[in-house]
Amino acid sequence: MSSEVIAKTENNAQVQERPESVVHHQVVIVGGGSAGITVAAKLTRGWFSDYDVAIIDPSENHFYQPAWTLVGGGTYRQEKTRRDEASVIPPKAKWIKDAVVSFNPERNRLKTRDGQTIEYDFLVVCAGIGIKWDAITGLQDALGKDGVCSNYSFESVGSTWENIRNFKGGTAIFTQPETGIKCGGAPQKICYLADDYFRKSGVRDKTHIIFASGSGSIFAVEKYRKTLEQVIKRKNIDTRFNQKLVAISTETKEAIFRHMETGEETSIQYDMIHVTPPMGPPAFIANSPLADEKGWVDVDKYSLQHVRYPNVFALGDSSNLPTSKTAAAIRKQAPVAVKNLKSAIDGKPLTAKYNGYTSCPLVTGYGKLVLAEFDYDKHPNETFPFDQSKERWSMWVLKKYFLPLLYWKGMLKGRA
Repeated sequence: MSSEVIAKTENNAQVQERPESVVHHQVVIVGGGSAGITVAAKLTRGWFSDYDVAIIDPSENHFYQPAWTLVGGGTYRQEKTRRDEASVIPPKAKWIKDAVVSFNPERNRLKTRDGQTIEYDFLVVCAGIGIKWDAITGLQDALGKDGVCSNYSFESVGSTWENIRNFKGGTAIFTQPETGIKCGGAPQKICYLADDYFRKSGVRDKTHIIFASGSGSIFAVEKYRKTLEQVIKRKNIDTRFNQKLVAISTETKEAIFRHMETGEETSIQYDMIHVTPPMGPPAFIANSPLADEKGWVDVDKYSLQHVRYPNVFALGDSSNLPTSKTAAAIRKQAPVAVKNLKSAIDGKPLTAKYNGYTSCPLVTGYGKLVLAEFDYDKHPNETFPFDQSKERWSMWVLKKYFLPLLYWKGMLKGRA
């Protein structure tokens, strides 16, 4: 094992600097987002935890992305969703501030952008999802200008609120791609908030709201879909399914859609358009031996262990787990991953199982929310002793005030 130089940040998180050619750690976690920090916190929490854990992530900042819908709707401060990455690194974990570029699971090694070779006994991959802004012609140049906005980056989320509050009427389009995305319900949530605000500002009667989605229905779980269909009817939203946004022309303010089944293209004039971009696995994962045929880390959906490499685990957005990609899902995945990882380290059978639980707090307006919770089989798996398919103010309070606290003080500290 080569020597390593360790520096400490203000919160005593250890940052590895100037390593020699090969550095070894017992457990290497790729990704310092929700999943990576939660797993690291659970592994290192407690006086008697002696696991050697390293987190590889190049980011300066850590974001609470579930609140970006509320930021885009003007009811949450953008800056409250960002903290320094150093502040969330568990003190007993080592932070390698670098990016992974390739994996060699046959040799239990990986390489980083800065040329480091890192060796591991066990690997946990939770590197998030890649946002493909360039998959829609014209989007990158248009974003944040001339009525084009998106909640899907910290830099652009403020433009959503600017567009909504300054909207004077016309056609407002909200899109959802055909790909898997972070929080499958988020594209419709901002649509409902916009409708509410347009009504409050007196422009709804001269506004045509279109929700154009690449999927075939508004929601995959029947219990919640019925409620959402009533919301759409009440709000008089024009829903168009199997529609994929392929291009934006800012010169003519046109959005070009392609029908997923027929291939027919149609053009819609817009005054405002909120775009949810296509997403997919990060390239360094998709091009690695760890990936399945679609590019996601190939794991057993119950144990979260890799199907070919038993010392590799994965969870969160970059895994191929057939459930929604949400922080709530990660909160249930992390204990399973950690328990099974500890069992693997000790040479014991893996007994923990993840049932596919995920949650989607479906904001249907200011002060209204449907808390969808379900499992792999799309059966409701609810927390509270009442019908969560109904719109409730109490669930709005949960979303806006309690869940951020649960995230920062619970999940990321290994307590929830």
